[in-house]
Amino acid sequence: MADASVRRRGHGEDAIYFAADKNRYIGAVSLGFGPDGKRLRRKVSGKTKQEVRDKLKAIHAELDAGLQPSAGYTVRAAVDDWLEHGLSGRSARTVQLYRDGVRPLTDRIGARPLCKLSAADVRSALAALSQQLSTRSLQIAHNCLVRAIRHAEADDLVGRNVAALVRPPAGHEGRPSKALSVEHAQRLLRAAADERHGGVLHPLHAYVVLLLTTGLRPEEARALRWDHVDLDAGTVAVWRSDRAGGDTKTPKSRRTLRLAQIAVDALRQRKVAQAADRLKAGELWHDTGLVFTTTIGTMLDQHNIRRGFRQITRAAGLGDEWVPRELRHTFVSIMSAGGVPVEEIARLAGHQQTSTTELVYRRELRPVITTGAEIMDRIFLSLDSRLSVHRSQV
Repeated sequence: MADASVRRRGHGEDAIYFAADKNRYIGAVSLGFGPDGKRLRRKVSGKTKQEVRDKLKAIHAELDAGLQPSAGYTVRAAVDDWLEHGLSGRSARTVQLYRDGVRPLTDRIGARPLCKLSAADVRSALAALSQQLSTRSLQIAHNCLVRAIRHAEADDLVGRNVAALVRPPAGHEGRPSKALSVEHAQRLLRAAADERHGGVLHPLHAYVVLLLTTGLRPEEARALRWDHVDLDAGTVAVWRSDRAGGDTKTPKSRRTLRLAQIAVDALRQRKVAQAADRLKAGELWHDTGLVFTTTIGTMLDQHNIRRGFRQITRAAGLGDEWVPRELRHTFVSIMSAGGVPVEEIARLAGHQQTSTTELVYRRELRPVITTGAEIMDRIFLSLDSRLSVHRSQV
């Protein structure tokens, strides 16, 4: 006769049983049936029945909230989904920047199931990376993870964004931007004009001259078109940028600049060299209308530009630790050292605010503050002369 005290589990109730081979209690929740007709179950385990009951309650709370977490859905999968489907309208370059930025973090916690990720996991990973990455890189990695989990939240794959609860730590100090001295800038231009490169100017000669003499951003120069350059008038209109949508960084970045004669000459030489490339490429030529192109007319890749730029800096005896953006810093510094007001430098550089020019880009070529000494000399010079006369009389 059956024991009346043992109640049969009701229809739809959770199953809890002891698995001798694992020496643990197993709990299972029925999630209905899949497209193939097989029953879908979600299982948990614990050392005691009460531990299993608590885990089953948590699963039911998620189901009641409409969540559909999966133990097989990892942090890396969530990041990949965000990169693939959560960045609509962003350029491929921006997506790649985010992918590279978040990679150090996913390399550490990417295999962790998203539903089991804790704030402690994120905090620990960021702390370990703080020994390798700069503060800015840590912020980018953390921000990407927060946005990826938020994207998963919208798809009901996780109930809480634990990354948003963590504040990224400070990393090691990043590489500061530098500016060339006037002497070094002259050496750089001579190296770019060195005709040892196959009997012609270095392919980046005009690019280097333009950035150094106008302060254009590298992304503005890459997107520069010939119809925005007037060599007869000696002007360049900065209306585009290699950004999503082709817009400049700020509204004030749209500006028209007068070119130095050295820049006009370099651009004329660039036009002749590009015509030769077009003739040689024939049907392979891409008529993009860009000023700076590959040998088949396509836009220059920023990585190739950096490699070519390092060739020039090495030839100039400056080493290979310089990047094209520092030509912009050099332009601002030379203008500053030449006594140009900061408001005018900001207009030339296309800065939204003069504080950006003052605090970020200015690299004084004369770092010693001389104003105080000059005033003191004027005040006390005559006194010193009188004292000298007095001492000689004594």
